[in-house]
Amino acid sequence: MALKGINAYKKGTLKQDIANADPHRLTLMLMQGALDKMATAKGCIERKDYEHKAEHITKATAIIVNLRDTLDMEAGGDFSEKLYALYDYMVERLLDANVKNDASIITEVMELFSPIKDAWLQIPESAKQEAYEIKRAQQQAV
Repeated sequence: MALKGINAYKKGTLKQDIANADPHRLTLMLMQGALDKMATAKGCIERKDYEHKAEHITKATAIIVNLRDTLDMEAGGDFSEKLYALYDYMVERLLDANVKNDASIITEVMELFSPIKDAWLQIPESAKQEAYEIKRAQQQAV
């Protein structure tokens, strides 16, 4: 019974965090969510809980696909193209991990994904604000 209360509290807190988050923070939350789902999937493989493994890999994959599909290919140029390809590779590897029940493949993806999240954390506040202002101006022009 206490677990239900804790889970309800966590969901309420998450909803509040999402409602108050800026786009940079939302992306960071997604990245952390993907890493959390991958870590949980690894644990499921170790416990031979293949049903839940598939569920967590599917959620991690969906997050990575979302991050991939929201890249600004025009603004990012060559960097965005390379990041898109890397996200594609991660998705393929997670599918392999799901089929093969191989936790080492998930570790590989986590090792590729973590530096992206770490770099995202290092973006200076001034650069974030500049990007938001540019995006707002573009949206207002349309």
